[in-house]
Amino acid sequence: MDELGRKTVAEFKAADKTPVVLVLDNVRSMHNVGSVFRTADAFLVQGIVLCGYTPVPPHRDIQKTALGATETVEWQYFPTTMEAVTELKENGYDIFTIEQAAGSHMLDNFQPGREKPLALVFGNEVSGVDAEVMKIADGCIEIPQSGMKHSLNISVSTGIVIWDIFCKLKAQQA
Repeated sequence: MDELGRKTVAEFKAADKTPVVLVLDNVRSMHNVGSVFRTADAFLVQGIVLCGYTPVPPHRDIQKTALGATETVEWQYFPTTMEAVTELKENGYDIFTIEQAAGSHMLDNFQPGREKPLALVFGNEVSGVDAEVMKIADGCIEIPQSGMKHSLNISVSTGIVIWDIFCKLKAQQA
């Protein structure tokens, strides 16, 4: 691990974070939750908010894919996504859902603002982001897709979106 230049848990916790919070809206799969933790660790994401019936650590099925990221990435739980998003808005976050919807911004054209941190809401594997949350969000981001299937697993979507936003935020700092 030393040769790879990996941070220790203490170094990770002390590091400057990417000003993004990932909000999971009733995600049912523990493996998806673990994968999101691992992706959040990879890109030094500020934190994860688990909502509704989204499983929470500790659980062996989350740990199986998180590979210890539940120990590095800050997380919290809210009974509803609406409560989480409302609190994030009150704390100055721009709220964007990740969904296929009318009026969405295509990810490749989306530019994160520099003034406010960003909260990205990822929805349930079947039903997507709650309609009430969609109404109060500042916008919606859609991943452009060209194939026959126009859906991606939430863990894949999270990886694509956070990588894109991570790169754009780093470019803004340069």
